[in-house]
Amino acid sequence: MITPGPSSRTEQRRRTEARILDAAAKAFVANGYERTTIRAVAATAGVDAGLVMHYFGSKQELYRRVIDAAPAPEVSGTPAEATEQILATLADRLASAPVASLALLRSMLTNPEAASAAHAGIARYEAQIAQAIPADDADLRAAIISAVTLGITISRHLIKSDELAGADPAQVVRLLRPCILSLAAHPDHGTPPPPAAGSTGSPGKA
Repeated sequence: MITPGPSSRTEQRRRTEARILDAAAKAFVANGYERTTIRAVAATAGVDAGLVMHYFGSKQELYRRVIDAAPAPEVSGTPAEATEQILATLADRLASAPVASLALLRSMLTNPEAASAAHAGIARYEAQIAQAIPADDADLRAAIISAVTLGITISRHLIKSDELAGADPAQVVRLLRPCILSLAAHPDHGTPPPPAAGSTGSPGKA
């Protein structure tokens, strides 16, 4: 019998973890945080429940890893460039309901453990925004921007606010742009000029 070498064991563990994370993501999306169990995730992944606990330690940590593995928007550049990146991401989320993301978000809003697990991912996004803001209170400004865009997404897709649920994403972005630009700009430099009329996304998009 040939014993797998260290590299083979590492690759085997990586594949097993990936399989567990995929099963967990599907379970959290379908059932929510509270109704998802380690035993059910293990069964879907084809492993023992004890192995899931060995790799991840808890359901909360498993949820955190699922969120960390999800594609995340990136923000960089000047305040004006960062603003357009933020608005482009928001426009995409308004245009089509991201089923998986909304399911995970719903869990964050209803379960303290899920909310705590999601904190690190939100903090990383806010840190990216803060890097683009040349102000002493950049962290606070970034947190406000994140809260505003998150609130709009929640109001449109989860609360289904009458006006916002049926609004044209381009119009929402157009109305929101001066607010985000004002928060992103250095207070001594004034608000950067908005993009050309008709622009709803990142620079260069019409």
